[in-house]
Parts: sequence; structure tokens; C-alpha cells
Amino acid sequence: MAKAKSSKDEQIGFHKGALTTLAKEREEMLKILSIVEQLMQMHVKGLKELGIDLQKESKKSK
Repeated sequence: MAKAKSSKDEQIGFHKGALTTLAKEREEMLKILSIVEQLMQMHVKGLKELGIDLQKESKKSK
């Protein structure tokens, strides 16, 4: 019986550890996504300042 409990405890620890790691990875991914979004907005703003209408450009390409 002790062996089965130990195995179950190991499995619980494994899953909890995996969830902790994945939650941290998700946080880092959101940070990266936020940075990418900021950079994209900077470029969009730069193009607008140069007189480029991205919506118009997008319609042309379709």
C-alpha cells in the first residue's frame, strides 16, 4: 500500500511541478507578446506619420 501511495504522491508532484513551470512560461510568453505589440504599434505610427494608410494598403492587396 505504501508503494502505491508513494507513486501517487510522485505523480501529483510531477503534475504540480509541470503546472508551475508552464505558468511561468506563459507569463514570459505574455511579456514577449506585449513587447512585440508595442514594437508593431511604433512601426504603424511611423508609417502613419509618413502618410501611409495601412488599411488602404491592406484593401489593395486583397
